[in-house]
Amino acid sequence: MSRPVEDLSRHTPMMQQYLRIKAEHPDVLLFYRMGDFYELFYEDARRAAELLDITLTTRGQSAGEPIPMAGVPVHSVEQYLAKLVRLGEAVAICEQIGDPNASRGPVERRVVRIVTPGTLTEDALLPERRDNLLAALVPGRRWGLAWLDLASGRFAVSEEEGEEALAGELERLAPAELLLPEDAETPAWLEERAALTRRPPWHFEPEAARRRVLEQLGTRDLAGFGCEGLGPALAAAGALLEYVRETQRAALPHIRSLRLERREDAVVLDAATRRNLELDRSLAGRDEHTLAGVLDRCRTPMGARLLRRWMHRPLRDRATLRRRHQAIEDLVSDGAGERLREALRGMGDVERILARVALRSARPRDLAALRGALARIPALRAAAQAAGSPLLDELAWRLGEHAEVRETLARALVEEPPALVRDGGVIAPRWDAELDELRALAEGADRFLAELEARERERTGIPNLRLGYNRVHGYYIEVTRSHTDKVPEDYQRRQTLKGAERYVTPELKAFEDKVLSARERALARERALYEGLLDAVAAHLGPLQRFAEAAAELDVLANLAERAAALGWSRPELADEPGILIEGGRHPVVEQALDEPFVPNDLRLDAGRRM
Repeated sequence: MSRPVEDLSRHTPMMQQYLRIKAEHPDVLLFYRMGDFYELFYEDARRAAELLDITLTTRGQSAGEPIPMAGVPVHSVEQYLAKLVRLGEAVAICEQIGDPNASRGPVERRVVRIVTPGTLTEDALLPERRDNLLAALVPGRRWGLAWLDLASGRFAVSEEEGEEALAGELERLAPAELLLPEDAETPAWLEERAALTRRPPWHFEPEAARRRVLEQLGTRDLAGFGCEGLGPALAAAGALLEYVRETQRAALPHIRSLRLERREDAVVLDAATRRNLELDRSLAGRDEHTLAGVLDRCRTPMGARLLRRWMHRPLRDRATLRRRHQAIEDLVSDGAGERLREALRGMGDVERILARVALRSARPRDLAALRGALARIPALRAAAQAAGSPLLDELAWRLGEHAEVRETLARALVEEPPALVRDGGVIAPRWDAELDELRALAEGADRFLAELEARERERTGIPNLRLGYNRVHGYYIEVTRSHTDKVPEDYQRRQTLKGAERYVTPELKAFEDKVLSARERALARERALYEGLLDAVAAHLGPLQRFAEAAAELDVLANLAERAAALGWSRPELADEPGILIEGGRHPVVEQALDEPFVPNDLRLDAGRRM
């Protein structure tokens, strides 16, 4: 995809910079920041124009040839990234990190992140109610499999015997991107998977991979995670971490644990069975007419994702199942479930917000949503404890208090912050004295300008004289052509229009320098304070993640209680002997699709009565 760059001296300085950066990222589209646009050049431009249906044009010449160019606006880049990711493309985001006003040549730029299908964290790019997983695979007699939800920090491994078991796991996980060693021989069915990314074999080298896992988890061994004896799975996990660090260009403090998923802990469903059960995707590839479509009335996106994980991996641990069943029954019996659901209504996606905090990409409205979620803790705890269930009591305790974070966000953030820090107006008044002083100086501009305009009208005798501002020419005094003969000698012409002249005076120029400096300093101060807020939240990342996990589980249990009550479902009894007995059974999906009542059926299967 990259253009040959043997003789950079033939190109303009800016194109030399672009080609050097592009040479480091030959296999991905390079979004090169230029002011308010991300531009693409040469083959990247041609490909982006085709994939995104945007205009392909040219930008002057470099090395004696026209430069093919296409671009997308910075303010709407996420919609273009979403389309490219759906098409399986990876995109390197190259930002301006230098000061254009201080640069004698091209402003300094650097790739700050590579966006790939498996490494998404922005809400606009992610499926709201499904996990978006990155997986890595090490082939062998035992297949090593690792997967990560970067948008939550959930990290897990397994080792699978045989292709059938592996296919079942991949069907369950449905990773958005799958990493494989470049030199690995893999079955044809695996090669047909979308977004399959080949990586250097040494990234999967067992000892180096294990060291990366230990470093990420901050531990000397993996015994506490139940993963100490693993081989291929840890090789896959280490390769996965290397890829995420390479693409994110950031620390990953929200990845704090590693879970081993053992085949014997869950009901085994092969790939064909999963597809035919239509758990959350119909055979036609749609969300409608699936079990999830019937079950999912969760109040939060993180609850909806947890529900799907439970559905796709039915546990065999009867003690855990009975605790859940009892919690659901208790929520149904006294109306506590509806109170809990009301407390959860409108809660933000805390799980993903915390991941963005860890990756330093959280926006002001993310922190406002986190503030709102934490404010719900008293109501959540009261509703959960009212049911009198041991599991619900435990989850209520796991919600935590988080008083320090709640207080900080309540005092530091305005009630309704803007979308981006660069827009200003994020930090609340009285949080920082220096910021308040700079804002007062900048906001005093309107009063000063009104007073100056009145004085100048009186001094010059020009009744329609007015003061204005634009980003190109700054502050100005505008006088129509019919009154230019009255302009004083201290007026310096700044711009000529069709029917007017624009001037500046020494007083106005001095004011402009003072105000613009104050505004720039206020914005810089606000950015620094916002980074401090991210630090303050990140310092409590572990407890906040536990809060998100507990809230998600409360959401799922309350959701299942609502479904049981609304659909007339009964609590199952778990027996020690093999068999299944259903009295008056109704198919949960078919029943919802029928216009007439479903006719219930009985079913009995046991050691003496088999299908």
